[in-house]
Amino acid sequence: MPATGKNAANTASANALELTITRTFNAPRELVYKLFTEPEHIMRWMGPRDFEARSFTQDARVGGKWRGMLHPLAGGRDLWQGGTFLEIVPPSHVSYTFAWDNENGRPGEETIVTLDFEAQGNKTKLTFHQTGFTSEGERDGHYGGWSETFDKLEEYLTTIRDRAQR
Repeated sequence: MPATGKNAANTASANALELTITRTFNAPRELVYKLFTEPEHIMRWMGPRDFEARSFTQDARVGGKWRGMLHPLAGGRDLWQGGTFLEIVPPSHVSYTFAWDNENGRPGEETIVTLDFEAQGNKTKLTFHQTGFTSEGERDGHYGGWSETFDKLEEYLTTIRDRAQR
């Protein structure tokens, strides 16, 4: 599924089972980083368009755990996911493991997500990188899901800016 945001870019990598998405958000780096590391904000934008985050907890420190649940708006099984933080360098870098729970409630295959936040004046360039996919189909599904998720983040940022201007 192609990205829908006007600032979306997918960069092919040397390994066909890796995903890189680059987005520029119209917000300062510290704010974008905060929206990725505070659960009360993550709950407002996490997940593709047809899903709603209904649970999200995290201990944003190296070795800390995170866990979230996406509820399909059209009905169906809730999708649980989780992982462990590997690297945190506020406000420029976060890396963590990512695994969907299988039908038995146990983590499935693990991937590694890396987020780099680069200040560009009053904007933020996000470079999202995910490695460890077992198939191109799995990678492509994540591309669609993350692209829609980042679209929702941009919309949430617009809401925050609009509130601040009132």
